[in-house]
Amino acid sequence: MQHPVIERSSRMPAPARRRRAPRVALMGAVAALAFGAAFGAPVGQAFAEASSVTTAPATGPASFADVVDRVKGAVVAIKVKGYEEQHGNPFEGQEMSPDDPMYRFFKRFGGETPQKHMTQSQGSGFIISADGYVVTNNHVVEHANEVEVTLEDGRTLPAKVIGTDKRTDLALVKVNDGKLPFVEWSSAQPRVGDWVIAVGNPFGLGGSVTAGIVSARGRDIGAGPYDDFLQIDAPVNRGNSGGPAFDAHGNVVGVNTAIYSPSGGSVGIGFAIPSEVAKDVIASLKDKGVVARGWIGVKIQPVTPEIAESLGLKANKGALIAQPQKGAPAESAGLKAGDVITAVNGEKIDTPRDLARRIAAMGPNKTVDLTYVRNGSEKNAKLTLGKLPEEKEARVDDEETGGGVGGGAQVAGLGIEVAPASEVRGAGGQGLYVTDIDPDGAAAQKGLRRGDVIVEAGGQTVTSRADLASAIDGARKEGRRSVLLRVKSADGSKFVAVPVKQSAG
Repeated sequence: MQHPVIERSSRMPAPARRRRAPRVALMGAVAALAFGAAFGAPVGQAFAEASSVTTAPATGPASFADVVDRVKGAVVAIKVKGYEEQHGNPFEGQEMSPDDPMYRFFKRFGGETPQKHMTQSQGSGFIISADGYVVTNNHVVEHANEVEVTLEDGRTLPAKVIGTDKRTDLALVKVNDGKLPFVEWSSAQPRVGDWVIAVGNPFGLGGSVTAGIVSARGRDIGAGPYDDFLQIDAPVNRGNSGGPAFDAHGNVVGVNTAIYSPSGGSVGIGFAIPSEVAKDVIASLKDKGVVARGWIGVKIQPVTPEIAESLGLKANKGALIAQPQKGAPAESAGLKAGDVITAVNGEKIDTPRDLARRIAAMGPNKTVDLTYVRNGSEKNAKLTLGKLPEEKEARVDDEETGGGVGGGAQVAGLGIEVAPASEVRGAGGQGLYVTDIDPDGAAAQKGLRRGDVIVEAGGQTVTSRADLASAIDGARKEGRRSVLLRVKSADGSKFVAVPVKQSAG
C-alpha cells in the first residue's frame, strides 16, 4: 500500500539525508537546563549536570549478540517474481499524417493494449515452525507467480503461498526442507520504552540487524480499519518488510510492515503489526487459508466533541452509526443512523476503530450484545454477526448527483444554499441538495461540499429550507453550539456538527 509518507515498497530508496549532530547536541543541553529549572536547581547547577550527563558513559544492553545468535537462523530473505498488466498505447508518441501508409495500422493496433511485464521484488520473513511455515507481508507476495526463500546459510528454496490477508498486510508461505530453525511469538505485549531488535533483508543485503525502542502503541497510519501498529524508533529500511521485531529475549513482538519516509530512506521511524494481532491472523491462514471476520454492516464515524454536544452525550466516546447497510445484522437488530455504540458484550468502545477490531476478531455467526445510545437513552440489542464481505461494502447509493440544478435558497449562518433534492435530477428525492457553498463559511469548514445532500438536521428529516432553519433555531434555543446534520455524499452517509451563531441578547 502506498501512502504519501508511509512506504511499503522493497525498491531501492534514494539516499537518506545526513542528520545534523550539532543540532541534536544543542537540544540535549536545552532539555537538561529545563529539567534543572523545573526542579528548582540553580542555573549553574543545571549546566553542571548537563555537562556531566553528556560526558558519562552511555547505559543500555552490553550487547545484542546472544539474542541475534539465537534468532538469526529463522530470519529469511524473500524474492518474488510476478507479471503485471500495463494498459497503454505502445505506439504513443508516434506522429504521422493520415496519408502515411502505416497510419491505418497504428490506428487499428495502437489502442489500449494490455502489456504484460515481469516484476521482481524482495522482502523479509521469519520461520515460525520447524516444518517450514514462514510469515511475511501480503504486499511482498501479493503479485507473486514465483516465491523463493533464502535461508541464513545461503540456500534458496521454492515456497508456496498458503494464504494472504490484505486487511492486516500479512501472508503465510511454506517451504519444505526437513527440520528448520524457528522463532516464537511473544506472549507479552511490549511496553513503550522497551528495546526491540529488527532483523531482515534491507537493500537485499540479508541478515542486517538494527535496534531501537517501542515509542508508541496503537498507531493508526491510515492503512485500514484494523490499524493497531507498534511504532518502532529504529533504522528499519525498505526490504525489511515482513521481517520480525524481537524483544530482548528473542521473541517476536511485531512484523515490520511500513516506514515513515519523506525522503525514501529510513528516518528512524518504523511500524510493525503487533504479535497479538499477527499470531491470530497467521493461525487462521494456516488452518483455512483465509481470515473470516465478524461483520454487523454499518458505516461508522468518530464521536467528536461537537457531535457529542449535539447529541447530548457526556463524553465523546463510542462509534456513531452514519448508515446501517440494508439487510445487514445491525439493521435487522433495529439499529439506526444516529445511534452511538458504546459497548460490545459489556466491554466499552472508545472509537470506531475499537469497534471494528472487536467485531472482526469475534468471527462470523457469533451472538453479541451491543450497548448503544439513542436520543440520550441507553439501549441494548442482541444480534448474530455476519461475515465481512471480501470487498468493501457498497456505498449507500451510487447515483450521480447533478444536472438541472438551479439556484437554491441561502441558509443564514451556515454559508450554504440549498434546494429540495426532489427538484435535482439524480439527488435521490429526499433531503436538501447543497447547490452552492461559501468556502469560508461554517459548513465548508466542517467538510460539506456542493452536491452533498442534507438528509436530517437535529435528528429530524428535512425537505425544505424551513425545516433546516427550524432545526437551527431549535439548537439555539436548547443552548447548543452546533446543529447535527446527517449528510449523504459521494462517499456515503456521515454526521457533521456545524456551528450555529447564538442569538444576541
